[in-house]
Amino acid sequence: MVGRQAGTRSARSHALSVLRIRGTALALALLPAAAAVIVFAAETTGRVGGSGWAGVRLALSCLAVLVLATAAGVAAVIAWSRPAVSPTVSVEESAAPDLYDLVRDLAERLEVPVPSAVALTPDCDSWLEDRSHRTRGRIPPVLVIGSPFLWWMRVAELRALLAPVVAGTGPSVHPDIAASRRFVRGLDAAVAVADKARSVRSGGAVRRAVLRFAGLCARMMLRACAPHAAEMERGVAAAAASRAQGVDLALRTAAQEQVGLAYAGWDRLLTRVALPAWRIGRWPVRLDAGVVSALTELSHRDRLAEGFTSRLGERPACDLLDEPGAVDEAVSLLAARLFHGGPPEPGPYWAPVDWQAYPEEVVDRIWRTRAARLFTQLDALDRPGGGPADGGATPARIMKWLADGGAGRTEELAARIGADAAREQARQSWEDPLVAPLIAGAGDGPGGSGVTPMGLPLQAPRSGRELMTEHITAVICCAAVDSAGAAPGLDWLDGPALLLDGASTADLTGPVLELVEDGDGRALRDWMAAVGVRPDKPVRLV
Repeated sequence: MVGRQAGTRSARSHALSVLRIRGTALALALLPAAAAVIVFAAETTGRVGGSGWAGVRLALSCLAVLVLATAAGVAAVIAWSRPAVSPTVSVEESAAPDLYDLVRDLAERLEVPVPSAVALTPDCDSWLEDRSHRTRGRIPPVLVIGSPFLWWMRVAELRALLAPVVAGTGPSVHPDIAASRRFVRGLDAAVAVADKARSVRSGGAVRRAVLRFAGLCARMMLRACAPHAAEMERGVAAAAASRAQGVDLALRTAAQEQVGLAYAGWDRLLTRVALPAWRIGRWPVRLDAGVVSALTELSHRDRLAEGFTSRLGERPACDLLDEPGAVDEAVSLLAARLFHGGPPEPGPYWAPVDWQAYPEEVVDRIWRTRAARLFTQLDALDRPGGGPADGGATPARIMKWLADGGAGRTEELAARIGADAAREQARQSWEDPLVAPLIAGAGDGPGGSGVTPMGLPLQAPRSGRELMTEHITAVICCAAVDSAGAAPGLDWLDGPALLLDGASTADLTGPVLELVEDGDGRALRDWMAAVGVRPDKPVRLV
């Protein structure tokens, strides 16, 4: 109770400081008008007079009108600029009555207002988000829940995790805190609008000038408000955490452990499994279900979580949704848009893929595309005039080519492969209006930050050795599928895998690296002989 009161007092104190900054800005805008009124009143009462004072009154009146008009313009930009809203998937109460009941029960136990709605984010985080910028008075926030939590966590764990978040609705509806948040969000939105007007250069010159000046003023006020706003949010968080101490405290430690595991599995699934599919125009429709498989596999390999078997026997939190499959599909599409920049709807070059079809539609296609690229560029080097060179698309040909040293052309082949891959990726890139506004400078273009909005790093430039290794590996995998009875597969933690008799084969990286770096193909020939691959048989290309 003491911690809650202290946090609330701190938050209110800093909220008032933010509002005082707003009041100071308003007072500065009214100052010339007040001076003009004083001079006019003094002239009317006969305290001052003469032609000199008439000039002062005129100058002050003109200045007052100019300042008031400018202030009105700045205030209009701040008031009507829409703050950024996190892209989420809305969950209506009719589609998840049990989830809404859980949230209401939490709010009643915590004695706080109930969040107005529930939404899901394709990320491992949960928060309250105010989406009613123009509403005055009590503001009901939206509860945003990280979707991997719903599939990985049990119902009791999710309740324990959400308790501190839901508790935040208490201080968030306080009039001073709500007003200060509304003011800060307006300033932030005005800065974003001004920055966009500067970069896009759309509209008239007067409009751009007004927006730039409004952005300058908003940035100055935002800089003054920032320390108080940060302390206010710390106070709100402290008060919420203190209020939630009495609800599911024993479960909260276990829930926090599951947060770390969910994040690890989600990150691995995105980078190793989803990203390869996104790059060829396929988006997995059950990412949240996939994270359960990934974490289950992780527990089997590393024995990280003893007792998982009994835990997984309890009711999963996704059962709180009436149609978890449909929700997972919507969240998966949003994840693809945020992390990769895909279009908002499926299309000819942007198709959904189920986990059962992933090996054939994603893994096999990636291998054969890389194999085709390798032999196309190899033909261009061996037969500049056109037409396929002798040897065909066989592993034996590329092994002999590298073993003979290439006449110093290995680097040229790698450069050709890299340039071809870059051209293909550029053709498949998407201009998605959802992604660009989320982070200033997002992307890898001029002035870009090299980071996508949700924090997934862009692929680093690969060296010639890495390009050659992955393309030769693809050739060998295709040959194993075509001539040795192997099959493309999916490893939940490592992504594309080559399966032989249903099990992953030995790692190819070492033998292929020996071939690429030293021209020594003995280890690779031994591997192919053990698996039953015929190096002289052409592989099927796309």
